[in-house]
Amino acid sequence: MRPRRAKGAAVGLAVLTLLLVRASEARAAECSNPLVSTCINSETYWPTPGPMRFAAVAGTETVARGQVGFGLVASYLSRPIVLRIASPGPGGSDQFVVDNQVTGNFLFAYGVTNRLQLDFALPVTFVQTGAGTSPLTGGEDLRDTAVRDLRFGLAYALVPRLRVAPDLQGTDGSAGRGWSLAARMTFVAPTGDSSDFAGERAAVFAPGISADYRYRFLFAGAEVGARIRPITEFAGARVGTQLVTALGVGADVLDRDRLSVMAEARAYPNFVEQHTTSQSAFETVSRPNGKHILPAEWLLTVRTAPMLAGDVSFFASGGGPLPLGEEKAITVPRFRFLLGAVYAPGGRDSDGDGVLDKDDACPRQAGVRGGERPGCPAEENRP
Repeated sequence: MRPRRAKGAAVGLAVLTLLLVRASEARAAECSNPLVSTCINSETYWPTPGPMRFAAVAGTETVARGQVGFGLVASYLSRPIVLRIASPGPGGSDQFVVDNQVTGNFLFAYGVTNRLQLDFALPVTFVQTGAGTSPLTGGEDLRDTAVRDLRFGLAYALVPRLRVAPDLQGTDGSAGRGWSLAARMTFVAPTGDSSDFAGERAAVFAPGISADYRYRFLFAGAEVGARIRPITEFAGARVGTQLVTALGVGADVLDRDRLSVMAEARAYPNFVEQHTTSQSAFETVSRPNGKHILPAEWLLTVRTAPMLAGDVSFFASGGGPLPLGEEKAITVPRFRFLLGAVYAPGGRDSDGDGVLDKDDACPRQAGVRGGERPGCPAEENRP
């Protein structure tokens, strides 16, 4: 790593860490209600900047050294937070605290080296509806828009994916190995709107490790990590430190990244015991009930990367809840839809001739630089 580049990366991380500490201090006073806290992030889908093959499983690739990647991933979710309250009818009634929500994640990545990438994500909720805390407190409904918590961090390729075309990975006699491994560390600054279920009550630390494997047109990915945070409660539903687990499998329908289909699942085992609340004439009482929640979702994804040798990709996903826990888990929507567009310059050079695939007129044949057909053999190229 060049000293100047390393120094700049260190300074940037130091500034963002200071932001994290100051934001946590400011948020402490805003999240003072211990039993009906709105400092719970209703959006648990945190897409990672940089190259993305799966929608919900963190990738193992990074953008090339000195390159900048960016993307926009939009998420629509329905009823991630529902409150059941007593009513004259049997079983009570459901109040949709957060009913409909459309959030855009603006993603940025910078390749410090070919193995180290810095990340930054700015999520913004463009449209949302819901009752908010009004069924309990008589206050106002959710606001129409919200700024959510900033995320930043880094990714490091422990076993890097060689920078060749995906269909050359994991094939006999190819230049690409079949598997890769990467580690991530993400920091979440509690800068979101604290009254609209748009952010955490304090900083969140999210380490993780992801792996993927490819054999010819088949591929799979897995992720294990954690979201380390203090406990926050909303009417008995409690969210604290969670594991992050994800698994995806897929296949190329068309070669050269033109069309792929994937099935994915993601679960967040929650270590915190849930409570049951009761209201007396004087106070609200919260008592442990021995239950635990396991937020989990499934997704079906279609992806294409037809431009710039796979550096530009688009995907669409749809899915819903997986009933894995003892009871319905807070933050799990009844369904979710995703749309994403990502530019992640990977610096692929499949034939090793020094001309990147995106500029190479003959990306599978070693050739010469320059000329009318850069990257093609000399006999096919005129100076």
